[in-house]
Amino acid sequence: MRVANVAGTQEPIYGPSAIQSVANQAQTTPYTELQPEDLQWTAMESTCVETQVFYLTADSGHIGMAQVIYSNVAGIRTTCQFNTKIFYPNQSNGNQTPNLWSSDPLDNHGFDSRKLSFYADGCAVTLNDDATAYTVKSAINESSIVNLTVSRLAPGFQVGSNGKSYFGTDPHHPWGTMRHAFWPRCHVEGSIITKEGPIDFRGRGLFIHALQGMKPHHAAAKWSFADFQSPTFSAVMMEYTTPPSYGSTVVNVGGIVKDGEIICAGAANTAVHTEVHEDPETEWPEPKAVQFTWSGKTKAGEDVHAELAGGLGQRLDKVDVMANVPGFVKTLVGGVVGTKPYIYQYSPQQNLELKIKMGSDETVEEGVLFAEATFIS
Repeated sequence: MRVANVAGTQEPIYGPSAIQSVANQAQTTPYTELQPEDLQWTAMESTCVETQVFYLTADSGHIGMAQVIYSNVAGIRTTCQFNTKIFYPNQSNGNQTPNLWSSDPLDNHGFDSRKLSFYADGCAVTLNDDATAYTVKSAINESSIVNLTVSRLAPGFQVGSNGKSYFGTDPHHPWGTMRHAFWPRCHVEGSIITKEGPIDFRGRGLFIHALQGMKPHHAAAKWSFADFQSPTFSAVMMEYTTPPSYGSTVVNVGGIVKDGEIICAGAANTAVHTEVHEDPETEWPEPKAVQFTWSGKTKAGEDVHAELAGGLGQRLDKVDVMANVPGFVKTLVGGVVGTKPYIYQYSPQQNLELKIKMGSDETVEEGVLFAEATFIS
């Protein structure tokens, strides 16, 4: 959820040569398995947005998110924010509990000596000693008190050798970066206590560590995101399209894993909105149906092709990003024409099927999809 993506100044047209996509690395190194140092916070002193986000797919039917955002605006001010969101399952009587969204600024943030764990007053996101589990605790908002443990069930990965795309006209001295690192398949234990009582989030999870080492709206004009969890498989995809200043270049990173192993991961994936309707309020092309495809090879060299397609059903939410970013950010960077970021969020009531073909074997499995489409400029 890119609530961190905000407006700012326009850029000249540099063209597609001014982005060195991680897809270039992926041609020779499709992905690398994450080591503990790959999970370190960068905590840049210049303009950046860095996040750790945990997507939760509970056995109870709840879908949730817990996120730490570290942002620095022009080296002038660093702020940290803790966000949680809970989507409630449809009730049999037709009633729908409203989504619960909490977003709180954090004071006195810091890191452990290895920069693997984050702390602030009333909040901690801690990686254990063997780098296999995070505990996420927050007591800063009494409407959502978080106590979760997210343990990875498969290796984590980053696409290419370091997960990074670079922005800038001189490849040796880039002025911006974009990086994603994934734990696609995790076991979640714990709860989020709301004013109505605790919600047990036991189930599956996805963890993403992301760094945008530049103004976020300069890096991406739109995003597509998929988090699919089924009994056997977990699939993740993050695709962004740069603004015209970088040639409207599409960068897609993702992969498919099962317990204990990465099936495939890389940059040869696609996210297509197969049916769209213009949202009259925002004029964005809101997706109604999607097709996500993954292509790669197993460690043994077998070709893998996977597809997840279907209708998105009724959306879970539409988020006006500018209404959800801290005021000082808007003051500093606001006022640019043509930037009106919105996030559309979905989880189809009718579970979709992931079709995976590995070599000559084909497997089809139903699971829970959480998807986002973000439009910025």
